[in-house]
Formats: sequence, structure tokens, C-alpha cells
Amino acid sequence: MPDATTTTILRDDESIDLREHIRGIPDFPKPGILFYDISTLLRHGPAWSAAMARLGRAIRPHRPDLLAGIESRGFLIAAPLALELGLGFIMLRKRGKLPGETVGLDYALEYGTDRIEMQADAVEPGQRVVLLDDLLATGGTMAAGVRLLRQAGAVVPAVAALIELTFLEGRARLDVPCETLLRYDS
Repeated sequence: MPDATTTTILRDDESIDLREHIRGIPDFPKPGILFYDISTLLRHGPAWSAAMARLGRAIRPHRPDLLAGIESRGFLIAAPLALELGLGFIMLRKRGKLPGETVGLDYALEYGTDRIEMQADAVEPGQRVVLLDDLLATGGTMAAGVRLLRQAGAVVPAVAALIELTFLEGRARLDVPCETLLRYDS
């Protein structure tokens, strides 16, 4: 893994305010929801590079062997960070989306259940895997991802996300440290 004080690809222009590159879209996907859209961050090269560099600095101390991303925007976060840190990347996906033998976990949602899966050979027992997503809201999917990785034999030293909606208290559902760059209180 590269030295914790340097990056190999990403650059962090510390003058960039990442909040200026996150667009709030009211009433999406349904009335009363304010959607935090990262597409505006993704299309601004210097801001995207700064965000990834900052997130990389936040997760390096957890000494991961692999990074895992939650479908689908978590892939956008975990894959470039894995490249930057010289690590492998694995995907946690919805039911039936991965080839080969998979292991999965059903988990409860506010109204019903969902399932996430990963390839059965994605991690070796004892590997340290940091789980990433774009946003931490209620924490249900992130907590399920941690459980699935542990079920497969991984050690999960931390999780991380670009954005945390603190008012939904998702962090309380997690039993590992949670690194986030931006926190919104409402």
C-alpha cells in the first residue's frame, strides 16, 4: 500500500468545498425526500479527485486488504479508492447479479426485505475489508454488508461513505468505525 502521506493518482486541492459539488434534488424519488446527487461531484474532475483523496486518507489507517462497494454508487467510490491504494475491489450486489457461486444475506427494510450477495470466493478468511457506499442514511444496507462480509470470513475494521445523513442515525446501526466526508443534519 502506498505511504499514508502520498497519493499515486488522486490530487486534493484543499481549497475545494465538496458541498458546492453536491446537488440537492427535492422530492426525489418521492415527495418529501431531498436526494443528495453526487453526479455533479463526479463530473467535476478536481472536486472528484479531492473527494477520493480525502476518503483515501480517512480509510488508510484501517489498513484494509480489500475494498468492497455496495451496488451501485458504492462501486463509484470503492473502485477508484482501491486503485489509488493498490488494493483489490469486490462488489456487494443485489440478488442474482453476480456470476458463479454467491453467498448472500437477507435484511429488513422499512417496508419489506432485500438481499445482497457477493461471490463466494471474494474474500479469504481474515482479510481486512473496508466497505464503502456513497451515502449513509438509515444504515440498514451498510450494516447488512458488514454482516455479509463477516459471514464470508472477512474482518471489517471500518465502513466509509461520502455523505452521511446524521438525522437518520444510521451510524447507530453499525458496530464498526464509520468515516464520512460530508454530514447533513436535515
